[in-house]
Amino acid sequence: MDCSVAAVRLPPRLAFHARAIQAAAANADLRRVQVARLTSVTGRWAYTVTLAVFAYRSGGAGGVAVAGIVRLGPATLVAPFAGALAARFRVDRLLLVGGVARTAALGAAAGLVMVGQPAWQVYLCVAAESACSTALRPLQNSLLPGLARTPEELISTTLALSVIESVGVLIGPLLAALLLQDASIGAVFAAGAASYLVSLIVLLPVRVERNDATSLLLRSDGLFDSAIAGLRVVAADRESGTVLLLYGAQNFVAGALNVLIVVTALHLLDLGQSSVGALTAAIGVGGVVGGGLVLARVREERHGSDLALGLVLWGVPLVLLALASSETAAFLLLVVVGIGVTVVDVSAVTLLQRAAQGELLAHALGLLQAIFVATVALGTLSAPLLVAAVGARKALLLTGIPLPLLAAALWRRLRRLDLGERPTSPWARRLAETTIFGPLSSSARERLARSLRERALPSRTIVFAQGDRGDDFYLIDEGEVDVEVDDRQVRTLGAGDYFGEIALLRDVPRTATIRTVGEVRLLALDRESFLATVATNRGSADAAEAVVGARLGFAGALGPFGR
Repeated sequence: MDCSVAAVRLPPRLAFHARAIQAAAANADLRRVQVARLTSVTGRWAYTVTLAVFAYRSGGAGGVAVAGIVRLGPATLVAPFAGALAARFRVDRLLLVGGVARTAALGAAAGLVMVGQPAWQVYLCVAAESACSTALRPLQNSLLPGLARTPEELISTTLALSVIESVGVLIGPLLAALLLQDASIGAVFAAGAASYLVSLIVLLPVRVERNDATSLLLRSDGLFDSAIAGLRVVAADRESGTVLLLYGAQNFVAGALNVLIVVTALHLLDLGQSSVGALTAAIGVGGVVGGGLVLARVREERHGSDLALGLVLWGVPLVLLALASSETAAFLLLVVVGIGVTVVDVSAVTLLQRAAQGELLAHALGLLQAIFVATVALGTLSAPLLVAAVGARKALLLTGIPLPLLAAALWRRLRRLDLGERPTSPWARRLAETTIFGPLSSSARERLARSLRERALPSRTIVFAQGDRGDDFYLIDEGEVDVEVDDRQVRTLGAGDYFGEIALLRDVPRTATIRTVGEVRLLALDRESFLATVATNRGSADAAEAVVGARLGFAGALGPFGR
């Protein structure tokens, strides 16, 4: 046997996963986003856990709730405007400004804690940091469709970022627990500020130039009006509404758990303050395990079912945690919760990426973040009231029960989301055969196919003339057309070919006349849908520019007939 042969043929599913991971790792900008996210999330969780300890020392369980509200309240107000900001300014510059601001805010909080200033001054800095971080996350996520060159890269990166969040939940609290043994609370805050600075530096090379396609889609409304209009469109979509409802319910429980973990560690189990970090880290361990679970299911595209599964994995362990009497049992149950965190995060974001495109994606992610911070804040505020009313164990029980019940009540609707992901349109298959739309995910092509309009034309009909304004992109479903430049035929296009992209991408008059050879059936895509798709998918944008360059180069080679 020749042992030098390195190839061990992988099963199809593992081969798909390997290609996806390899593709994302080969994209330098996506690597930078992932490294920056890991650095900042680790620092943020270290300081967040430490903030809970600081607040508990100041005011008990109520103090933890107050700190949570101070941290999440301003964030709730900022998140809906992320989409409107992304539509008006370069996202890379917004990330730079926001990164500097949150680093300065957390650094100031560290200084105030170290010199023993009142808690309210610390909370002001915490509120500023949280507002900046809340705006940064949807802005950063809205970059992904533009930075990803293939669907595999986008899927792999979405999963990687969710796992990274879980790794941060694991490492950050453990770092906090370690530092709290030998250092002050202020030192942990300072470490968090340093992690923000490193994250900012990592992202500096990422450049997102606003192209013509994007600028044509910008609104002229004010910032507030644009934000409200975008959020209204996203919320009106039935599919998005279901996702946002369940995501909000899960994060209400997450907010309550921020308080209940502290109460469980320090009151129910009578452990030391470092145990708060250890139990929180258990969620991070589960998140890493959950990444493997999602990776095993990602190709099946059952994101609706996964969302229901994640809710069950969230709720049931909390019910059992009410009965736990040891740190080991609590740790293992919170590991299962961590698995649910990753499953819910990946399925919710993936479903929103499918439902929203173009300019609406930033609005959808901003709304998701707004719901996240609002429901976490409500959960954080409700938990101490619930503990005071019924006790810690019953509070855990009542917090965990609703999520599985909600998943069961909406099961049929979630199953319909899965069925909606399966391509049914023959036009979607036609789009998959094109160079420009081939890089899109199957669900994105299915959605785009619904925007196509059929046009049946007789022989020798002019589809458009050289010099006309460009309003539509055309895909040939049946028949042939001649391409004429300056009254000279330069090529013939047949079924599966397309034309009309140059005028849309370059915002110029038609560069050629298109005339049908015989009877032809065309599929027309309006200007806005075409530009929105190309502007938000890097693979489509690169393919479109390559096609334009090749066709214009060919026309130039014709001499005077190619002008």
